[in-house]
Amino acid sequence: MSIARIALDVPISTLFDYEAEEPVSRGQRVLVEFRRRKQIGIVMEVVAQSDVPQDRIKKVIRVLEDCEPLSEKLLDLLQFCSDYYHYPIGPTVLSALPTRLRVDKPLAKNMRQGFRLIRDPSQLPARKTVARRILEELVKKPCALPELRRLAPTAGAQMRWLEMEGWIERSELKDAPSLPAARLANAHRLTPEQQQAVDQVLQSSGFGCHLLHGITGSGKTEVYVHLMHRILQQGGQILLLVPEINLTPQLEGYFQSRFPEVPLVSLHSGLSENARLQNWQQAQTGEARIVLGTRLSVFAELPSLALIIVDEEHDGSFKQQDGLRYSARDVAVFRASQSGVPIVLGSATPSLESYHNAEAGRYKLLRLTRRAKSESRLPKMGCINVNQSVMTEGVSERLLAEIGARISRGEQSLIFINRRGYAPVLMCAECGWMSDCRHCAGKMVLHLKDRKLRCHHCGSQQGIPAACPGCGKAGLHPVGSGTQRVESLLQARYPDARILRVDRDSTRNKHAWQQMREQIHANEVDILVGTQMLAKGHDFPSLTLVGVLGADNALYSADFRAAERLFAQLMQVSGRAGRADKPGEVLIQTAFPDHPLFRCLKHHDFDSWASQLLSERRMAGFPPFVFQAMLRAEGRNENEVYAYLEKARDQAIALQRGVEVFGVVPASLARRANHVRAQLLIQAKSRKLLQQFLRDWRIDEIPAGKLHRSLDIDPMEF
Repeated sequence: MSIARIALDVPISTLFDYEAEEPVSRGQRVLVEFRRRKQIGIVMEVVAQSDVPQDRIKKVIRVLEDCEPLSEKLLDLLQFCSDYYHYPIGPTVLSALPTRLRVDKPLAKNMRQGFRLIRDPSQLPARKTVARRILEELVKKPCALPELRRLAPTAGAQMRWLEMEGWIERSELKDAPSLPAARLANAHRLTPEQQQAVDQVLQSSGFGCHLLHGITGSGKTEVYVHLMHRILQQGGQILLLVPEINLTPQLEGYFQSRFPEVPLVSLHSGLSENARLQNWQQAQTGEARIVLGTRLSVFAELPSLALIIVDEEHDGSFKQQDGLRYSARDVAVFRASQSGVPIVLGSATPSLESYHNAEAGRYKLLRLTRRAKSESRLPKMGCINVNQSVMTEGVSERLLAEIGARISRGEQSLIFINRRGYAPVLMCAECGWMSDCRHCAGKMVLHLKDRKLRCHHCGSQQGIPAACPGCGKAGLHPVGSGTQRVESLLQARYPDARILRVDRDSTRNKHAWQQMREQIHANEVDILVGTQMLAKGHDFPSLTLVGVLGADNALYSADFRAAERLFAQLMQVSGRAGRADKPGEVLIQTAFPDHPLFRCLKHHDFDSWASQLLSERRMAGFPPFVFQAMLRAEGRNENEVYAYLEKARDQAIALQRGVEVFGVVPASLARRANHVRAQLLIQAKSRKLLQQFLRDWRIDEIPAGKLHRSLDIDPMEF
């Protein structure tokens, strides 16, 4: 017998020893009993003996052999994440797997699923064109599912019909999957800058981190495509990380159109459990050559990994904000180093951490300074001083006039306001009452169409009061603007215009955003009103005007990253204008038109803005010149929350490890869902010093009672 040291999904920073009566290897899934409950675990080590007394060691109930064990490299990656982010190894490992692999339910045998023909195809009705094409392929030999799906967009539905009608049946394919042809469709001639970027990545031997800094519309995606083509020709797999679930369907379609014979799968939380498992297993077996996904796909099994691409690497969505609080971008860099493969970080506005690494020579900086289409020019940037303008419900008359001019020319306009709902708050003109949330330290947002007040933090909602709850008078009015209010104003001003609002409320239905995107591309929309969903990754040829509302809000933020995020957001949304042969214009409403941020934006000068911010951060002692960890606590009792953090602070100071320990302060949202929230910041001059301190701090040993606590390494939110 051997001792299996097993990772379990329990919040304890240790492995658990179990006796294995049958052969077991590292990375296998096993079923064990833990605290009278059966749980799935992952074998992390196999040893000859245990330090635990023999009478306390339980036996492994069953070794699960319905899927391949996790690879050594993936287990090492997950161990690194557990160590670096100081999160228990069990939840780290199990959370990286598809849900179906974490439960004791039978899995289909991990085999190459395919279809074979069982009826004479000549009897198929002639009108079934796609179905006939499928059967013609199966006449030659049984085929794998991805091969058949590539025959036509509707092949999946036709296969289900053929199977139900008894024309085909599922079968296990005995032969090993052959490498597909890496044909590149619709190949474009690269610009000199694009070609130079491709050559520099391909010429690097082994691991190399390349920061691809390209202005909006410069063709970063085309650089990705040509890099992928070369890697596919060499038989490698590619991991492509994107920040938003909303971007995955269109990117999946785009890359599939460029590599029509290459199996591609997506991995993100929007997939069903079965779909995610199937895609994950196709990546694990090497059948899928391209894996496209959001941050969780950084943990996909890829035996032939040869290239990692992180698109929009600056985006905050790559940082997980609960559980294992990892940065998918940083984990991807470590994974590339671990595997000895190149990684490309692409962005029009790189994060200051990545930009600083490029300046210091740790990353190779690749630049794309011109738009890929020769007829396309960067949009003209301008500011509208709201202090000197006639305003109508938060929109200047000049911006309204520019929208009217675009409508008359048959062009599209985008009004960007990063706030959904009708208005941020409902207020009484008589007594000053405001629609505070009873459960949070925030306000309830007015959603006029639904006749609701909603809290965007805890999700609570209530009807709109007929009179002021404070004084009983009827003087309630909305303050500020959201997407719904702007939409109402534009409908009143331009009653014949086709207006489309794009935000989380309007895209709740599964296929809503896809249908909206088709409307925009078909030029069936005159005015778009939207949030950050519209800011990145979209190419709307008829869009020539972008108007930005509420940009000044970020300038008042206490978060030192707020200005960096605002610049990136405005650069991204401005990049939607003038991407074809029609010139674009961007108008930003602001009370501070002479602010350095807006001056750099007008000249599309990211380098000057980044240099200014880096200089300020160096003087202030902020990242990337220091390294931070944030201990957070929340609970219903305010005294308990602060007492716990003060005790943790006292222990941190007593260690005397050369780190800076700040005071305990309320979180930016001090109360959410009736829970008081506070935080403690630790700062060090080196990553090594911070990690050594965190290992010695041992916060798990500080009693926390019923409090929820979390440690966030390299925090992005304050």
